[in-house]
Amino acid sequence: MKKSIFILLICCISLTLKAQELRCSISINASKLPSANKEVFQSMRTDLTEFMNNKAWTNHVYTNDERIQCSFNIQISQQISSNKYKATLTVQSKRPVYNSSYETTLLNIQDENFTFEYQEYQAIEFNETSNKDNLTSVLAYYAYVILGYDYDTFSLTGGTEYFEKARQIVSSMQNVSEQGWKSHESDYNRYWLVDNILNKSYSGYRAGMFKYHREGLDVMSEQVESGRANILQALRSIQRVFRSKSKLYILQTFYDAKSAELVSIFSEGNQDEKDRMVKIMTEIDPTNSSRYESVLEND
Repeated sequence: MKKSIFILLICCISLTLKAQELRCSISINASKLPSANKEVFQSMRTDLTEFMNNKAWTNHVYTNDERIQCSFNIQISQQISSNKYKATLTVQSKRPVYNSSYETTLLNIQDENFTFEYQEYQAIEFNETSNKDNLTSVLAYYAYVILGYDYDTFSLTGGTEYFEKARQIVSSMQNVSEQGWKSHESDYNRYWLVDNILNKSYSGYRAGMFKYHREGLDVMSEQVESGRANILQALRSIQRVFRSKSKLYILQTFYDAKSAELVSIFSEGNQDEKDRMVKIMTEIDPTNSSRYESVLEND
């Protein structure tokens, strides 16, 4: 009897500790549809929030504090039919920096090819092997990309399993009419994001992301100079990828997530560190060159 009670207690503790992986905030802006039923979008937000936060995306146990902070902003531009919408989806994710209150942005992606159907009161479900619903496929795809990026910053190529799951979704969606899944549609879409990440020719990008976060940001609370030096090494790794092929989606995601942060990090650096960061970043991301060069004005 006592043994049974003990086993039950352990099971209860395990269930208490078990939490899903994401702490996802969903926002929906339908202001361009002034005549639309607002209650539908409130239901949509609730349903999508529950889908993202209550589904188990991995087999791992997460405590509540370990859940990954992310957000999905759905900007609806058109109502195609009674239940079908066209929107722009902005996906962001962050992760905490060790021994600090700072959270660093890992992803800041704008997906402009988000067409989906939503039926109020209909269950939202996802099947990894046979799903053909664009709404849940897009959400699941980005859930796995978020997981992959997060795991990659804690261990070298640690997110491969989740990037592979995202690629599996891409493969399953090759025959659908919705855009964003096929290689010929654009150089910057869902297809190319996971293709770039998993392409061994560009492995320096993932190596750079690991060094930037685990050996750079995570050590800066105790060893500022060492952390900043490792971030410079990470930038050189990403620079080598750029020189092998300049137009890669993964590179654009890095600029979009990190340009402002790099200015903040190197504003406190010495002259040599500033010069090296500016030289690298103005080469690989000339669009933001004036932002990077602003660190030189603080001398």
